[in-house]
Amino acid sequence: MTDGELIVDLRGRRIETLDDFWDAVSGPCGPDTINTRGISDFLVVHVDGRGLFDGSRREGRAPAEVFDAPQNRLIVHTAA
Repeated sequence: MTDGELIVDLRGRRIETLDDFWDAVSGPCGPDTINTRGISDFLVVHVDGRGLFDGSRREGRAPAEVFDAPQNRLIVHTAA
């Protein structure tokens, strides 16, 4: 973790829709970090590779566009 970096770990949380995802992220981040579904700080979000992020759902790729800056990352964890 670097200075000013916020890590949000959503593993184990059921995320089936984009609204589920943004609601889950905006809770710990607050309105200063998420601004109209854009990221204004250094943010790393961990999610499970299921539900919205199981790889088969087109809408699951949408958050990756928001996390395109080098300091912001969406990490999808898959079961081994």
